Amino acid sequence: MKQRSVLVVLFDGVQSLDVSGPMEVFAGASRFPEVSYELHTASLDGAPVRSSSGLTLVPDGALADARPPHTLLVPGGEGTRAPRPALVDWLRDRAPHAERLVSVCTGALLLAEAGLLDGHRVTTHWASCEHLARTYPAVEVDPDPIFVRDGRLATSAGVTAGIDLALALVEEDHGREVALTVARHLVVFLRRPGNQAQFSAQLTAQTARREPLQDVQHWITEHPGDDLSVEALAVRAGLSPRHFARVFQTETGMTPGRYVDRVRLEQARRLLEDTADGVARIARASGYGTPEAMRRAFVKALGTAPAEYRRRFRPSHTPT
Repeated sequence: MKQRSVLVVLFDGVQSLDVSGPMEVFAGASRFPEVSYELHTASLDGAPVRSSSGLTLVPDGALADARPPHTLLVPGGEGTRAPRPALVDWLRDRAPHAERLVSVCTGALLLAEAGLLDGHRVTTHWASCEHLARTYPAVEVDPDPIFVRDGRLATSAGVTAGIDLALALVEEDHGREVALTVARHLVVFLRRPGNQAQFSAQLTAQTARREPLQDVQHWITEHPGDDLSVEALAVRAGLSPRHFARVFQTETGMTPGRYVDRVRLEQARRLLEDTADGVARIARASGYGTPEAMRRAFVKALGTAPAEYRRRFRPSHTPT
């Protein structure tokens, strides 16, 4: 049995969930007899740190005394805004010796400041993506996915996305069934794929100010299999199709068609993950009409077909 060490970097202002979430995943996986993660935490001087929520975290030791780990995990939090130079220096010097380098949320800012993200595709919390891209132009920032893998480097979006990334790493190390079992014990939504958007359609789009448009947004979400053409939605809103399309985009930040596409994709994904319904039935219920139309939408948005998506993200299902 190969033992993999995980070192989590602590600092004042760290986001406690960025620390505890991934650690719970690795600790949960270690309950399997064939799995072993050796978990350690360390701060610059080995002293306790105060998290952004006020919790005090007591590290196992000082970073200077830590051995090069298999996985070095750098969490985010308010403390990444003005990090101690000594912490950045330590990362610049020691992080390259880890077999796998991981950041959660704005931990990517610390890695970027240490020059460890140059030339790599990464992500971070949606609110910090623009800052990361502007401040470190040599870094390729993708603001959409919940996590990104680029060789030995893995970066995730905010807070709970660190759990998704940790589950993906456990799956990489020990297989899908171990990762899915840990996810079920943590009562998380199985394992979200890395290319899942940081926002759902409802969160990505702004809520319209006008009540008729708000009603249309709710209708789309609740009836993805209905006729959701601009013409049909305009009738529901009591507007002409041209005027409806214009004000919908103005108030929500996306076209009606784009909003409908996102809602239907989310509906299809939920049904693939949560039910044993056949692909044809799911395609109809989600508004795609045919399995081929749904397959094209999945490949375009997620880079995988519905059947493969179900195989990866549902622990068991009825073959379709």
